[in-house]
Amino acid sequence: MATKLTDFCMTRAFDKSFLKVILLFAVLTTASVRAQTLALTMDDGPQLEQTPMLSPQQRNQAILAALSKYGVSAALFVTAGNGADRPEGYALAKAWGDAGHAIGNHTMTHPDLNSEKVSLADYQKEILDCDKIISTLPGYQKWYRFTYLREGKTPEKIDGMRQFLKQQNYRNAYVSLDTSDWRLNEELIAVLKKNPQADVTPIKQAYLSHIRQRAEAYRKLAFTLQGRDIPQVMLIHHNLINALWLGDVIAQFKDMGWKFTTPAAAFTDTVYQLTPRNTATGQSLLLSMAKSLLPAKFEGWERLVDDGDFEIEALKKQGQ
Repeated sequence: MATKLTDFCMTRAFDKSFLKVILLFAVLTTASVRAQTLALTMDDGPQLEQTPMLSPQQRNQAILAALSKYGVSAALFVTAGNGADRPEGYALAKAWGDAGHAIGNHTMTHPDLNSEKVSLADYQKEILDCDKIISTLPGYQKWYRFTYLREGKTPEKIDGMRQFLKQQNYRNAYVSLDTSDWRLNEELIAVLKKNPQADVTPIKQAYLSHIRQRAEAYRKLAFTLQGRDIPQVMLIHHNLINALWLGDVIAQFKDMGWKFTTPAAAFTDTVYQLTPRNTATGQSLLLSMAKSLLPAKFEGWERLVDDGDFEIEALKKQGQ
């Protein structure tokens, strides 16, 4: 379409500025017909900790209700020590499998593989111990999500984990669209603990804005690195902010024209078969690829690694 428009404009001696407008329209039109797909994954659940407003059972049910309302099939990456190792928490995780969602492994206690205090053997035991619990759940998959998205700082740990996952027949459940929902969740809880009646609408708006910014930035980065849309795999957490507003997050993506797919379908894309030479500490697969292929400070990198600082500062200016 763009080539034909170019020929059309050049033969009629249209000025260059008008040509740019026409070509931009062609690109945007093409992009709008090609829907971006998204798989939703949630880490650290089920959480049995107490929070303002909702009990653990209410939080879990609210998240599942939002997924059901919009017909989204997601994945829960279980950190068993957060609750699934106890009957009441196990029941919450089982509710995910019963609802048709996938269940993945996120260790027992969420240790940091990059820490010198955590040995490779201890980290692998965390995965195997979690596996004993989640393998009895409906929806169980041999998917492993690295804690903090950190794969180890030494060749021994990086290579050791890659070999271990292969031996255990586990898929590295990569994330392409990383978010800092956990940071805004901390802000939300702090505000509500201080004043249970506080107006948290500004936090909701900041959260939705944060999700949109990350989604658009990672879509752009995928085009830079792969020359195409990839099925994005988004990471958010089993927490209060999503119990309250996951439905709004999903609705926003639908308004943006994005379509939801399953994590299993997303993981079949060739991009998730790649093994980055350089792993970006605590960040997405796309940032790991960018670390290998792009200049250290590519356009827009700051907003992808700021852990929600931009939104937190904006909230402070509003008096939150």
